[in-house]
Amino acid sequence: MAQPMLPVRSSAPLASLDDVQMVLEQVPGQDAAMTFLRGAAERPHHAYVFAGPEGSGKSLAARAFAASLLCANGGCGDCRDCRLALRDQHPNEFVVEPEGRDIHVDTVRDEVWHPAYLTAPEPGRKVFLIREADRLSPAAADTLLKVLEEPPADAVFLLLSARAHELPETIWSRCHIVTFTALSEPFVVEQLEAEGVPPTRARLAARLAGGNLGRARRMAVDDDGLEFRDVAARALEIGAAGPAGALQAADAVIAAAADHKKGLGRELDAELAPFLDEKGRPEEAYRGSIRRIETRFHRRERRAERDHLDRVLMAASSLLRDAVAAGTGVSAPALLNPDREAVEEVSPLKAVAGLAAMEEARAALADDVNLNPRLVVERAFLQLSLEERG
Repeated sequence: MAQPMLPVRSSAPLASLDDVQMVLEQVPGQDAAMTFLRGAAERPHHAYVFAGPEGSGKSLAARAFAASLLCANGGCGDCRDCRLALRDQHPNEFVVEPEGRDIHVDTVRDEVWHPAYLTAPEPGRKVFLIREADRLSPAAADTLLKVLEEPPADAVFLLLSARAHELPETIWSRCHIVTFTALSEPFVVEQLEAEGVPPTRARLAARLAGGNLGRARRMAVDDDGLEFRDVAARALEIGAAGPAGALQAADAVIAAAADHKKGLGRELDAELAPFLDEKGRPEEAYRGSIRRIETRFHRRERRAERDHLDRVLMAASSLLRDAVAAGTGVSAPALLNPDREAVEEVSPLKAVAGLAAMEEARAALADDVNLNPRLVVERAFLQLSLEERG
């Protein structure tokens, strides 16, 4: 039988940590939260709520905290445990995300309740990371509460939420609350520039990302990081030509989202690679981990089209906002897209209506997973195409 490609976990400490930057020191802009977590990592409580707005660094901090809990050296950032934890791939890490709009009770039962009371796949703690925890259904929240009331000694639960106040009080009361604050645009720009991003690109990405550092980094670094904005600009151009153009614009946006989803297959291959033997077959010891990665990927794949649609509609909103601003004499540096000319095909009056339509569509797609995305997008561009009224 072929030997596993992954090295066996070692509990031996590194020879020296003098030259190692610990993972909990690498989360920017949240000094108070990270100071608290550095202390908590030494003697962790059984449950934490990471509360703060989207893009404030909760996910990055949760990965770093998980790595510090799973690493024999407290989160050295260099070992196999850290590398896997920082990619949400550690066998002892269980990641739960909404499937559709909610996190269902069956998901919590299968991915939290049962594994919480079983022996960990590898020696050490188990870490359960629940993203968008405010989307727990009432039954799912009740099931999670039962685990939090009698937590296994080797388990730590991390609940992430931008709307943590919507969590049941019974869950709040059993968790330590770690608060994350919104990141300012200048801070995001500074971070990107420190990572080698050119200043103009850094400012543009920070502005479009609305303070979301992770999203800004992807926009700034990836070759196609701003492709969604090109789709939005083209859709606005053809959508301004009346109802027929609006339907063509919606077709273009839907097609771009479908293409984005097709490109995700390569990501699954990369995520599974560390758990396969040299012949590309799953290692028996990691079959559970592989199933979790595949399940999580398929959920992400189902959300991929809507996530991409949201980015395109967000970009369309920013371009329409710039059209309104330019029509009132606002200078280019104050625009959300200072590197592009304002949309000339749309008058300020129609831009205001279109801006409202794009944001209404974004809200609708986020709120109801059963809506037909094509109909929602078509409606937004049809509203943009309406003739001005005197």
